Amino acid sequence: MTYGAPVEIWLLLVEEVEEGGEESKRNGVGVVLKEEFGRNVLEVKRVSDRVRSLKLETEGVMLNVVSGYAPQVGCDLEEKERFWSELDEVIENIPTGERVVIGADFNGHVGEGNTGDEEVIGKFGFKERDLEGQMVVEFAKRIDMAVVNTYFQKREEHKVTYKSGGRSTQVDYILCRRGSLKEISDCNVVVRESVARQHRMVVYRMSLMVCKRKRSKIEIEKKTKWWKLKKEECCEDFRQKLRQALGGQVVLPDDWETTAEVIRVTGRKVLGVSSGRRKEDKETWWWNEEV
Repeated sequence: MTYGAPVEIWLLLVEEVEEGGEESKRNGVGVVLKEEFGRNVLEVKRVSDRVRSLKLETEGVMLNVVSGYAPQVGCDLEEKERFWSELDEVIENIPTGERVVIGADFNGHVGEGNTGDEEVIGKFGFKERDLEGQMVVEFAKRIDMAVVNTYFQKREEHKVTYKSGGRSTQVDYILCRRGSLKEISDCNVVVRESVARQHRMVVYRMSLMVCKRKRSKIEIEKKTKWWKLKKEECCEDFRQKLRQALGGQVVLPDDWETTAEVIRVTGRKVLGVSSGRRKEDKETWWWNEEV
């Protein structure tokens, strides 16, 4: 089993807010996927107006992308609990062997430093943790995932995901399974690009090491070496062994199927069979490693 070249996938997780009209929705989330991976999408699920998931396959690797938009600080507790319950359910239904990436506006601050929480966050968060941020940390522990943003040391400008007036915060995060951290080479906030008002784009780079199986050698049917009958000594030996197998009869029996099987078995014993390996094409003998 060998490892192929890394497969790079770029994903943009977006949060949409629609207002106006009686049937409009307050919240909305989606996933924008690079066009060339569109045919790799296996499943899209809209869990609610705050949670959506997408499953795609590339080179045999299953990648699940979950987009979320947590209730704001002022929302009631019931709405917050509903959001975390929906997110828990999505992750629980994903097989453990598949990759998972969560990109969400969690409307919370996990804070700087990771004392006591080293297994799920790095040292490079932003400012102080609040109650909503603690819920993010507890969620990460519960599902054995890590907050990717906090593992990369960046300048303050490249940590801030939300900026309005004189207020700068970090509320948008990328989460992945702890075992997949080694596959992520960077996570950064793009300062000059805004996806929505006040929000900044968070970009992470993940390279999937694709495990490819070596092609097994094609087995060719083993064939009796009938060409040896051209040699008189082999031919005579074959006649004697065949006559013995037929009970000493000189004339072949009328039952051809039985007789043919006896001939085939005798031929394999006396003349031998080929190895069953594919021989190199004589027309391409010149195609070697040097060429």
